Amino acid sequence: MFRLKKSLLLSAFSISFFAFSQGTFASSQYPQMYENQADSKDAKSVRSFAAKDQIDSEISRMISDPVLKNANWGFVVYDPVTQKTVTGYNENSALVPASTTKLLTTDTAYDLVGEKFKWKTQLEYKGDIDAEGVLNGNLYIVGSGDPSLGTRKAGAASYTDISSDYLRAIAGAGIKKIKGDIIIQTAIFKVNKSPVLPENIVWVEDGNYYLPVGTTTDINPRNEKLTVPAKNPFSENERYFYVSPYAHKMVFANTFDGKNFLSTALPEAPSYLATLLRNSLIKSKVSVSGTVINLKTQPKAENRKVLYTYESPTLEEIIFYTNQHSDNGLAEAIMRMVGFQKYGDQTVTSGKEAVVDHLKAIGFDLNGFNYIDGSGLSHSNTVMPIAQAKFLASRMKEEYFKDYFDSLPVAGQSGTLKHMFLNSDANGQIFAKTGTLNKVKALAGFIKTKSGRTLTFSLLVNNYAGSVNQVKQKMEELLAPTLDL
Repeated sequence: MFRLKKSLLLSAFSISFFAFSQGTFASSQYPQMYENQADSKDAKSVRSFAAKDQIDSEISRMISDPVLKNANWGFVVYDPVTQKTVTGYNENSALVPASTTKLLTTDTAYDLVGEKFKWKTQLEYKGDIDAEGVLNGNLYIVGSGDPSLGTRKAGAASYTDISSDYLRAIAGAGIKKIKGDIIIQTAIFKVNKSPVLPENIVWVEDGNYYLPVGTTTDINPRNEKLTVPAKNPFSENERYFYVSPYAHKMVFANTFDGKNFLSTALPEAPSYLATLLRNSLIKSKVSVSGTVINLKTQPKAENRKVLYTYESPTLEEIIFYTNQHSDNGLAEAIMRMVGFQKYGDQTVTSGKEAVVDHLKAIGFDLNGFNYIDGSGLSHSNTVMPIAQAKFLASRMKEEYFKDYFDSLPVAGQSGTLKHMFLNSDANGQIFAKTGTLNKVKALAGFIKTKSGRTLTFSLLVNNYAGSVNQVKQKMEELLAPTLDL
């Protein structure tokens, strides 16, 4: 029996060494959920038991460590295949997750609009251009809440570049003088729309997008001519589309007789771009008689001509940038975008509601859960480590999982994890979102073990003493043996 045990231990050591030498700097990051394991069942068991013992020892050391002695913290490793907890400590406690909150926000966006979603910012005009190049009418900038507009983030163009493209389009149309205003509007473009329009906002189709014109509060049900068939929710004819407050279905009416104002805020329009364009036109000797106006409502559709359409980077590219850099501004904008896409406005309330609705729909454990913002900046956000780990496991079944997974920083190699796990087995084997606030350090994501298993984990530390670097060192020491599970 002793010989057998010794043989198994030697075998486990050999396989661990081989797996480490092959996997420390992962050339292919994307995990396969159900891989064939190279180890024998006995070898895996021996190594797993040894790893669990080491993890238990690290947990005991962390409990008594001066930095964490009075802290609130929880830890869990979860197996997506067996759907069981592998190891953990205090995993059912509600803790502040910091920027690991972005895991929920970005996943909701992927689920709602897909990884190839792009925001559009369109330049149009209405009116006639006479023989001398005078536009007797207005220019329109129709935005859709692009969070990357003008920032250069994720490959987005700068405001100056977009304005230059607009100027060339205006010159190409022969416009040399504008007797009118530059009007900003917000729209949802049909190319980015799901078959169901947002609730509680009436939209009038104008070419290839929808513009808000009011609320459905006082819509007369007698104007509901018919329910739009599910297979063809968009009509090329001018109609007023809305979600019926009576039938709770999408319908259209030939006339709109509700209140002609918006009950909720519209997405932030590209005001800076519009002002820059006006100044650039004047500098280019193209006079503009009017001013920049933000148009909140439009009761009637207008016949306009499109001069130029700027498209943002894809949602995939923006989410990659968001998670790699832990960009709070983009995360908040993404949360507002999903609220706009689902409920017709871009308020924090609608964004939060859209994310929570998504989490409810996928069976997320809401015990102890509190979702205050899209970025994780609030100390009032709370979540259980086990809820995070199970959530990440459930994402592995989604079609967009590869893009979602690839957006995460890699231990010792990229993003906010580039300077962690540099001299550890975990280098190149942990793919996770970090989180840092005052007295909060968090990490949640995926572990690619030496045997090829893909596990999910969550490690949330609140109210610690000492420095952030001390906590990061404790995290590395605790997670290192998980590679042998």
